[in-house]
Amino acid sequence: MWSQVYDPFGNVVLSTIVAAVPAVFLLALIASGKIQVHIAAVVSLVVAVLIAVAGFTMPFDMALRATGLGLLTGFFPIGWIILNVIFLYRLTVEKGWFAIMQQSIGDITPDRRLQLLLIAFAFGAFFEGASGFGTPVAVTGAILMGLGFSPLAAAGLSLIANTAPVAFGALGTPIVGLAASTGLDPYLLGAMVGRQLPVFSVIMPFWLIWAFAGWRATKEIWPAALVCGLTFGIAQFAISNYINPWLAGIGAAVVCMVCLRGFFYVWQPARIWTSAALRISDDSASTMPPPKPMGPRAPSSEVAKAWMPWIILCVVLGLWGTNEMKALLDGFFAPVFPIEGLHQLVQRVPPVVAMPSPEAAAFRFNFFSYSGTGILVTAIISALLMGFSPKRIVTAYIETIGVVKYSLITISAMLALGTLTRYAGVDATLGLAFAASGVFYPFFGTLLGWLGVALTGSDTASNVLFGGLQRITSEQLGLSPILMAAANSSGGVMGKMIDAQSIVVASTATGWFGHESSILRFVFVHSIVLACLVGLYVTLQAYVYPFTLMVVQP
Repeated sequence: MWSQVYDPFGNVVLSTIVAAVPAVFLLALIASGKIQVHIAAVVSLVVAVLIAVAGFTMPFDMALRATGLGLLTGFFPIGWIILNVIFLYRLTVEKGWFAIMQQSIGDITPDRRLQLLLIAFAFGAFFEGASGFGTPVAVTGAILMGLGFSPLAAAGLSLIANTAPVAFGALGTPIVGLAASTGLDPYLLGAMVGRQLPVFSVIMPFWLIWAFAGWRATKEIWPAALVCGLTFGIAQFAISNYINPWLAGIGAAVVCMVCLRGFFYVWQPARIWTSAALRISDDSASTMPPPKPMGPRAPSSEVAKAWMPWIILCVVLGLWGTNEMKALLDGFFAPVFPIEGLHQLVQRVPPVVAMPSPEAAAFRFNFFSYSGTGILVTAIISALLMGFSPKRIVTAYIETIGVVKYSLITISAMLALGTLTRYAGVDATLGLAFAASGVFYPFFGTLLGWLGVALTGSDTASNVLFGGLQRITSEQLGLSPILMAAANSSGGVMGKMIDAQSIVVASTATGWFGHESSILRFVFVHSIVLACLVGLYVTLQAYVYPFTLMVVQP
């Protein structure tokens, strides 16, 4: 048994700085644009191993086993989702159905701003609520590229849009993880998150369009942005507080899509915005090939066929995300492989946990219930319906592996880095630094959730990492543990747009390989500002009447 050490240098400031090195080093390499992102990920992983062993006294063999576990969890489920989404997308492009779908979206509205609301926000929220784990950015990024958006716009705006739905993503998985790590009621936690995020659900459509086209262009479509935000936010609040947190994401997305589509029947802006480039200097737009002419309008039967793969995908992922389907599929094959030499041999100690507790370290290979497997099933069904031969399906899949191979390496290396920092206690050292903020803890505790997602790429993982710390610290400070545990999840969603794996997913989906630094620079300020706004809102809920009335009581 090895117990984690949270202040290995006997100096809190120095230990915190060293703990931050792997993440800062990774982001700096990506932002520099001078090194390929998969190489940056591998180099940063090596640095993390050295710091875990030499700095935080983790045994070398344990560090290697934690790294191996992270590499596996990087490919399953994250990389598995990306591989199969891109496979489905490439099939629809090859058949010509994607171009028809692109045309049909243009028929709904030719305005690029309204297309963003419908695809990046509402459609992306549905995929987040159904499956999460990179699916929404992969799908919406690919669709926006097909619609003619520049690579930077498609990638960056998909990342910004994929925020407010994240805390209830994958049928409430982050709330389940938060409840498990804190011992608090998931219904109460979901209700509290549902009293924080709806405010930002209303803001995000306006923020998204402002980031794309500027404030003046945003004012021109404020009725559509308001309908989008209000329908999603109100449904998110109502479902999370009066039904359950598991349906809050997908239910709010469905309500939003239906209301937004209906609104477009009766309203269009006076000025149609046709530019698909960002309002800022967008080098990616200048390097794009000119969009292909749409040609004659496809008949309704062809449009229905073009949407069929994506409708099948929605249905399959909706089914795949239910507990009943997961249990059924896991009944066929879901072996658990404890990592020998690591499982139950790393011990978290106070003040991160109430009492010393060993960390489980096992890889569960629930292959059939992975969302990526559901996407693969969708792709195969769609390919057969599109008339592809079995031989061509196999060769197309091999070609897709070649396209995304570096992205898969990058994602696995980044998950390995996040897993290693967890077992080495590096994440806890950073968390304790935030926890020392005293009366300002509601603000900095929220940013702790942001940091957790930026490090791990997952709101669920951030909740598992820091949920217990949030409860312990809030109780010591006389704050509501439900408020601060929920704040970890709500603040975390704003870190989703800058976590390295999401950026790689976005670059892969848009085919803009090697430009991850440009994407990071575009979304970084948005992420920090939005996280701070969530922190200020949680601070109001903690101390200021009448916001304190919104705090859910146990």
